Amino acid sequence: MRLHLALALATLTSSALTSAALISSACADEVEDAHRQALQGRDSSWNCLAREYSPDHIKTMSAQDFTADIAAACPSERQNFRVMLMDYLSMQHPDAEAGAHLSTANRAIELAQKDIVTAFTRHKAAPN
Repeated sequence: MRLHLALALATLTSSALTSAALISSACADEVEDAHRQALQGRDSSWNCLAREYSPDHIKTMSAQDFTADIAAACPSERQNFRVMLMDYLSMQHPDAEAGAHLSTANRAIELAQKDIVTAFTRHKAAPN
């Protein structure tokens, strides 16, 4: 009887470990998929901002006008990136405060916009 009980417990434990490994693997796949989607969102947002930086578009713009243009440009791409990044961050850090992921995503967007405005300002200041 003890042998049967021991075998049953061993089988149950082995089955539980296998299930846990499968769940862990599925979670890892979901995190990787979320990461890939966040990168695609970032790329889409950057490509949209890059279109705003086209030479014909910026020749006559002031730095202030360009900054305002970039801040208003690409709203759907920006929102998609924000959502995808927040989804990924929530999987990576599920115990973080609710607003932490939003703050991180907004900061990433802000830095991307700042980078393109900096490039514009340097381009305008460079001698032709």
